[in-house]
Amino acid sequence: MYSLLRAFAAVAVFLTVQVDAAALSTVKLDYGTFTGVTDTTTGIIYFRGIRYADAPVGALRWRAPVTPPTTKLGNVSATNFGAQCIATSQSAVTPSTSEDCLFGNVYVPINTTAKSALPILVYFHGGGFEGGSSNGFPPEHLLQPSTKPLIFVTFNYRLGQFGFLGGTPVHQHGVGNAGLLDQRAGLVWLQRYARSFGGDPRRVTIWGESAGAGSTMFHLVAQGGINGNTLFHQAMVSDSPSLSFLPYYNDAFTENLFSQFAGFVGCSGTSSAIMACLRNAPVDTLASAGSRVLANRTSSFYPFAPITDGRYLIERPVEAFRAGRFARVPVLFGSNTNEGAGWCGGLPNPAANTKSPNATETNIYNCIAGQFSTFTQESFQKAVELYPLADYANTIDLQGQQMYGEMRYICSAVMITGAAKNFGLKSFQYHWDNPNLSSNHGAELVAFFNDRTFEPEDQAVVDAMRQYFTSFVTSGSPVADNSVAWTRSANKDGSPRILLHPGNVTMEKITDALSARCAFWHGISKELKN
Repeated sequence: MYSLLRAFAAVAVFLTVQVDAAALSTVKLDYGTFTGVTDTTTGIIYFRGIRYADAPVGALRWRAPVTPPTTKLGNVSATNFGAQCIATSQSAVTPSTSEDCLFGNVYVPINTTAKSALPILVYFHGGGFEGGSSNGFPPEHLLQPSTKPLIFVTFNYRLGQFGFLGGTPVHQHGVGNAGLLDQRAGLVWLQRYARSFGGDPRRVTIWGESAGAGSTMFHLVAQGGINGNTLFHQAMVSDSPSLSFLPYYNDAFTENLFSQFAGFVGCSGTSSAIMACLRNAPVDTLASAGSRVLANRTSSFYPFAPITDGRYLIERPVEAFRAGRFARVPVLFGSNTNEGAGWCGGLPNPAANTKSPNATETNIYNCIAGQFSTFTQESFQKAVELYPLADYANTIDLQGQQMYGEMRYICSAVMITGAAKNFGLKSFQYHWDNPNLSSNHGAELVAFFNDRTFEPEDQAVVDAMRQYFTSFVTSGSPVADNSVAWTRSANKDGSPRILLHPGNVTMEKITDALSARCAFWHGISKELKN
């Protein structure tokens, strides 16, 4: 019987790990020797595709990850990325994807030694918990602008039906939220091996965007905050922690999703028989079944997502942050102006699509209910009063955009930074607003992972943002040359926050109207199950 205790027991075990101090491009761990790529032009050593856990295949499907790997790997060329995890949208495995995908990447400044003890920044990618990978996030615009050196790390984690399948059979014969446990396993791995790469395991900041930002939030509240100051010591996002629907593992939504998936695979019978069948099924069959589930959910964005499993996620975020049951670490969270743009207007179901011809407010309700199946018409009517159509140029799509963007993303940053402040922690909030580079969900990532040339006003914002974020990692306070001082949160809504706007980087207050709308959404958290 596999368990979380079995999977993570290794974190308590101390083993001496050999390091070649003269040539950190080769690192000897107790299960393999990894040789990276030293690039004197960028000033970075790149370790790519490092296996951090056993392949989650066969009997290890829907089990907690096993880290460190149990197989001795010998000499490994860490020059190429590992396989990406299979996305829910895939109907079959592709050459670049695999079920065997638990790999990480470590990026180290070129002059680092085994005794450098550098702070570490860990990034969890977005993709709605159903897509994406750690491979598309180059380190140059983080490591090079930082006034103090740091190490940048990314991890793959299981996605969709492989990483976020719930239901009673999974609960009885495996684990829910396997993808989150993969991320945690990466943090366990890092505590064990950070010094091998010249890092300090006592100075780890976790970071993410979208689903990765949601992951950061979930690790803050997991098991009442157990991870804080053990596996990480600060948390930040870029942008928008996703305050998603978190049904229990045995709620009707979760059970129905499991049954539909298992049915498409062709598995039936008792719980143990179904799980045995799923673990023996060809991986292409599992991929096809997941994509078929997705195709049948025309009003939903990401049906496979974290759940309240009663083991790792024992409490939903709104409840946990309100009560102070979260990791007591400094936080830096924020959001973009147009977080809700493009979501409801892109759904396949015309009844839930806010850009459908003759769309009404019912389309908005259907869109939100497609993500939060317990959302009631009564609550929606109260929301309409807070978001009157006339405030949005009498445009249904814009009205729905603002509702969805605030309820799921913007108000999450408000809540987390406010809660951190209320419990005496250092807390910083930002607001990305850029009409040139876009203010939509995820638009600010251009500041960190894009090589494009910016206009002077945008370049100033990008330069400041890079320094703010990296200085938070290295010093605990976001500071940027030639920019304003970023003031800590002082109120229960995380106000003030820094406005990152071209030509106008300044501190701003959260408006009373936004506070009231956020209070409404969080006031119905039991209904929304978030």
